Amino acid sequence: MFSKQQRSGIFLLLLLILIFQCAYFFIDFSSEAYNVDAQELAKFETEIEALRLAKIADSKLKVFPFNPNFITDYKGYTLGMSNTEIDRLLAFRAKGKWINSAKDFQEVTKISDSLLQTIAPLFKFPEWVTNPKPKTYTNQKFSPSNSPKTFEQKQDLNTASASQLKRVYGIGEKLSERIINYRTKTGGFVADIQLKEVYGLSDEVIENVLKEFTVKTGTPITKINLNTATIEELVQVKYIDYEIAYNILEARTLRDGFKSLDDLLKVKDFPIKKSDIIKLYLTLD
Repeated sequence: MFSKQQRSGIFLLLLLILIFQCAYFFIDFSSEAYNVDAQELAKFETEIEALRLAKIADSKLKVFPFNPNFITDYKGYTLGMSNTEIDRLLAFRAKGKWINSAKDFQEVTKISDSLLQTIAPLFKFPEWVTNPKPKTYTNQKFSPSNSPKTFEQKQDLNTASASQLKRVYGIGEKLSERIINYRTKTGGFVADIQLKEVYGLSDEVIENVLKEFTVKTGTPITKINLNTATIEELVQVKYIDYEIAYNILEARTLRDGFKSLDDLLKVKDFPIKKSDIIKLYLTLD
């Protein structure tokens, strides 16, 4: 099918392929070897190793400074604490107590000295714990343990100044201002019990105030007869709205009149927590 010339061309092509294949296997075509600077190579390898170590360090879990009072189960586990040690800490905090030093932490959790040495540098306590400011007093505080004073020895709550109130143990700038503001707003205290109306005053602080102050002057209260009062009269009393006034009248009818002011505590929806204030404006006479 091929002519003589074509057969010769095919033969020549196969011969050339065979020659090139032999040359590829038996002839070395590699280039000449280069001289390598060992010092530069070592420097390059050092840089590569430093980059590798930095990458490993970045991939590790980082632990930032923390307050040990708020360690969770997972946080304690990552720090190397046992379940028992974590449970001791959580039980201590459940009592409302606080850890204020690394020594306190070890006493509560019973962790080893080696673990404490590892994690203690990470502890971060509030500024008022690590660097407490010295207490300064512009006025001498009344001692809460003073012997009880008589009515005559106590100062009038309606004339007391903010600076005098701040001398009471537990009264600061804010609370003294609130007492004065409440007194101004209401036109003066009419009874010691009204201190409960001042926001932020705890029962303990009120007790301390009443050891030094009491109501001696003030606008007299016009009391309303509970057994004859109308709804319109009752709603004039603080904390009594129309619904509560209606319930009072309904209970008064069922009881054929109230025998005691404490009977109000059984009236539907009556604000029991404000009963002492409400009783100031009511009478059975």
